[in-house]
Amino acid sequence: MKTLSIRDIIGPVMIGPSSSHTAGALRIALITRHLLAAEPVQVTFTLYGSFARTYQGHGTDRALLAGMLGLAADDERIRDSFSLAREAHLAFSFIPDVSTTCDHANTVDIQVTDASGAVTRVRGESIGGGAARITRLNGVAVELTGEYHSLVVKHRDCRGVLAFIAACVAETGVNIATTRLFREKRGEVAYTVMETDDALPPTLIERISSGIEVMSVHALASDRSREEFAPLTPEEERAAGMEPTGFGTDINAVEAAELFERLDFRTGEELLALCEAEGLPISDVVCRRERCLLVQDGIAVDDTHRYVDDALATMRASVRSALSHPRPSMGGLIGGEAAKLKAFAKDPNAPCDPLLAHAVTFSMAVLETNAAMGRIVAAPTAGSAGVLPGVLFALQQERGLTDEQLNRGVANAAAIGMLITRQATVSGAEGGCQAEVGTASAMAASAATELLGGTPAQCLAAAVNALSCLLGLVCDPIGGLVEVPCQKRNATGAANALVAAQLALAGIGSTTTFDETVAAMDAVGRSLPFELRESALGGLAATPSAHALCAICPGCEG
Repeated sequence: MKTLSIRDIIGPVMIGPSSSHTAGALRIALITRHLLAAEPVQVTFTLYGSFARTYQGHGTDRALLAGMLGLAADDERIRDSFSLAREAHLAFSFIPDVSTTCDHANTVDIQVTDASGAVTRVRGESIGGGAARITRLNGVAVELTGEYHSLVVKHRDCRGVLAFIAACVAETGVNIATTRLFREKRGEVAYTVMETDDALPPTLIERISSGIEVMSVHALASDRSREEFAPLTPEEERAAGMEPTGFGTDINAVEAAELFERLDFRTGEELLALCEAEGLPISDVVCRRERCLLVQDGIAVDDTHRYVDDALATMRASVRSALSHPRPSMGGLIGGEAAKLKAFAKDPNAPCDPLLAHAVTFSMAVLETNAAMGRIVAAPTAGSAGVLPGVLFALQQERGLTDEQLNRGVANAAAIGMLITRQATVSGAEGGCQAEVGTASAMAASAATELLGGTPAQCLAAAVNALSCLLGLVCDPIGGLVEVPCQKRNATGAANALVAAQLALAGIGSTTTFDETVAAMDAVGRSLPFELRESALGGLAATPSAHALCAICPGCEG
C-alpha cells in the first residue's frame, strides 16, 4: 500500500460531489491523457460496478471527460466538460456495464484514439479519497498511481532494455524509487514503470526514445509536486503557535528516511506510544512524520502548516458560499437547508445549543456546496467533507479557537484518517457510509478532543466512540447523487463527533481498542451486500419515494 500523507486524508481540494466518483475518476482520465502520443479525438468510457450504477448522479461522466481534457480536480469548469469537449471536437461516449464483475467497485475502461491515429486502452480503479491507480495498459497488467514522478516505457521484452533505461536515468542523476517491468508474454510487448524522487528532464525522454527496442516513452509528474512553499523556520513555527518540528530546515533525505521509520505509526497503539515517548500531542507527531516523508520524496521546500491553512480556507469558503448564496444541487434534491438552519438557530424553541447548531449547520453547508459541484476539501472523502469543518468552525465560533489551533485540529484528524485508511477503507463503495461519514466523525471527534485539552489516549477513545456509534451505516444515495441522505448524515457525523469527544473527555472510553474497532468496521463494511455500498440499489435509494424523485431529477445530462 502507498505511504499515506496528510494530503491524502485532507484533500484533494476538488470539485464535488464525490472524491472517489469525481476526483478519482478525473485522475484516471488525466493519467490516461498523459500516456497519449497526441491530443485525444475520440474516447469511450466503459463503466463497471458502482461507477456503472451511479455515474451520472456522481458527476463521474463529467469528471472523466474533464480529465481527458486536461482539467485539474479543483477546476470549476468540470461541470461544463460536456460542452468543453464538443468545443474541442472530442467525440465521447459512456457505456455502463452492470453485468461484468471487476476486482474493484469503481472501475472504468478507457479507449482513446488520438490525433496521430494511435489507440490507447487503459483500465483504472478509483480507490477512495480521490486516489486512483491504473491496472491495465493496452492489455498488459500494470500498476501506476501518479504518487511519484513516473516514467512509463513501452518496449520489446528482450535482454538489455531494462538496463538501458536504468543507465539513461542514472546519467541524469535522477534517483529511482521503484522499478517494475510488466509483460503478458515473454519476448512480446512489455512496459517498464519507473518511479523517481526527482522530476524527469525532457532530455531523458529523448535519450530513452533512441533505444532500438523502445516503442514509446511518457513522463508523469508527481501529484505532490504542486504544493511547494518555503519552509517555516522553527521561530516562525513558534510564532504561529505550532510545536517546531525539531529538525530545522536542513534535514537531508537520508536523515529523513531514518526518522520516518521511527515516526511512521501503523496502528493506534504505535501512535500512542510515539506520543508518550516524545511527550507530544498527536498533531505534532503527525507533522513531524509529514516533514520526513516530504523530504524523502524530494519536496524539501514544502510546508505542511501552509497546506493545511489553504485547506482550511477552502473549507471556510465552502461553508460561506452555501450560507450566503444558496443554490440547488446538480440533482435538484437539496439546496438552501443550511440557510434555514442558520435562521432557525435564533428561534427560542430550537433544541440544539449554539455549538451543536453551528456544527450541524456548517456541515450541511459544505455538502450543499459539494452537491452543486462547488470547490471543497475531501476530508477524507467528498461525501463526508462537511463533518470536520462543521465541528472545527463551530468550536472556533463558540470557544474562540484561533486559526492556528484549527490547523492543529486538522493535523490530528489526518492522523486518525491515515490509520483508518491504512487498516480498512474510506470508500463508500467498499465499506458503506460508515467508511466515509464514520471515519470523518472519528477524525473530528479526535480533533475536538485535542483542541479541548484532551490527551492522545482520550483522542483515540473519542475516535472509537464515534466509530462505534456509526458502525454498519450503509451507503444508499438516492438516484446515485451525493445529496440525500448524505447531507443529513454529515450533520449526524458532526453531532456524533461532539458527543464522542464529550464522552472521552469525561473519561468514558470503550471496551474495544482503536485498532480492534477499525478492524470491526472493515469487516462489517466488506460484509455489506453490494446494494448497500454506493450502488443506489438498496436502503433509502430503493424506496418508492426515491424512485419517484429519480423520475423527475434534472441533474443528469447526456
